[in-house]
Amino acid sequence: MPLAGSPCSARPDGELLALADQVLQPGFQGTTAPDWIRRRLADGLGSVLLFGPNIRDRAQTCALTDALRAENPDVLIAVDEEGGDITRLETATGSSYPGNLALGAVDDPELTAAVAHSIGGELRAVGIGLDYAPDADVNSNPDNPVIGVRSFGADPGLVARHTAAWVRGMHDAGVAACAKHFPGHGDTDKDSHLDLPTVTMDADRIAELALPPFRAALAAGARAVMTAHLLIPAYDADRPATVSPRVITELLRKELGFDGLVVSDAVEMQAVRARYGLAGAAVRALAAGVDLICLGNGSGDTEYAALRTAVADAVTRGELPAERLAEAAARTAGFAAWQRALAETVPAPVPDRALGLAAARRALRTSAEDPAALPLRAPALLVEFGVPGTQVQSDGVPWGLGPALSALMPGTVRTTLPSLAPYDPAQAERILADAVGRPLVLVVRDAHRRQAVQEWLRALLARRPDAVTVELGVPHHGPGGAVRIDTHGAARVCGQAAAEVLAGQAFAGQ
Repeated sequence: MPLAGSPCSARPDGELLALADQVLQPGFQGTTAPDWIRRRLADGLGSVLLFGPNIRDRAQTCALTDALRAENPDVLIAVDEEGGDITRLETATGSSYPGNLALGAVDDPELTAAVAHSIGGELRAVGIGLDYAPDADVNSNPDNPVIGVRSFGADPGLVARHTAAWVRGMHDAGVAACAKHFPGHGDTDKDSHLDLPTVTMDADRIAELALPPFRAALAAGARAVMTAHLLIPAYDADRPATVSPRVITELLRKELGFDGLVVSDAVEMQAVRARYGLAGAAVRALAAGVDLICLGNGSGDTEYAALRTAVADAVTRGELPAERLAEAAARTAGFAAWQRALAETVPAPVPDRALGLAAARRALRTSAEDPAALPLRAPALLVEFGVPGTQVQSDGVPWGLGPALSALMPGTVRTTLPSLAPYDPAQAERILADAVGRPLVLVVRDAHRRQAVQEWLRALLARRPDAVTVELGVPHHGPGGAVRIDTHGAARVCGQAAAEVLAGQAFAGQ
């Protein structure tokens, strides 16, 4: 039964369910709106989240968002569009914009703002109002398996100024930005999609290293912050940040003074779901101070109905204060209204994809033992080491140099190896035999985190010291051959920029 004196004591269950519809943000399957989403929107569902499989092209995405708004004109439509390795708009091809690490390598905040403004133009053109970007994490742990190139870098000052620039650029396009993953996912060695990471820094170190970008985001006008599924004993030894009142209410609300929208990272992620279950994670997050519960796209109407019922039941059992649920619903609706008003105050920008390629070119860095090795003088043998485990957050976006280099240098031969494949002398001999009379180009991604890739590099470069290595992830300190090219990201334009340098059609950035 409701608690005595609670404002829900006379409130019918239908009103609680209506509030639950305001604080839950489901995804769905398909490139058209399924019937259950349409029905839920017509009945009051306040927001939805799009993923790569929902998006095919601009015309289809416009038709999809128009159909969603036909059911609820005030629906808040969100997406994860970071540019770089994390793109939803260009899942099939890879992004036309470099990611954060590339922008941090250039270190031109005006360029970062311009890229965000152009991405905002892309989103606004297809009817999306909230972007779960920028990633404000400081990638202080080089072995981080989930942030890496999604971060502007390892220096909190650099990350802070580019986080602020991204927020400004996105808002100038009339699209709401959302800084993530509070209070900082950069010092982790686990992927929270799969497990619960623990941050062992003390509170003073967190304040010094991880919090400055979030402070900068708020100062730049960010009205939304996404939480991280992290255990941070310095704040709360028992509860992950998303479900911790100490992190959400005490740190973010009171200490940082944030009064905007707090969004959870997807509660379908194993870091919280494995511990609490879907409903348990959602209820605990709301009770801790989160306003909008982000869901994945793996559930349907049955799961959504059970979740909204669980939220309403948590109020009647006294586990979730009615005032807290009402506050979260009001803040979510208010944020959606603010975003609509923001879009009305600024003209819709024209996206500039040429800017994305120009930025990727500026981000390239070369380290040459033999400058004469570039440009390549003949079609190459291109060996690309694939990366496992990136499907969850990247939707399987393609990456690599193969298409770009083959277009610029017809006759290029491409070989792909699994990144976890142990070094195989026989396979190495076959690669070296195929490379006779050809330049050898070795393409890796986060080689510093992959022992098998490092072994392959050492073996192949010992026999072919004239080879070129291209790193599409966080730059590593291992062998690089005659030339190493660091792109600072695996976006399509990063691969294009590297291919141009290999083919002699462009020069690396300053």
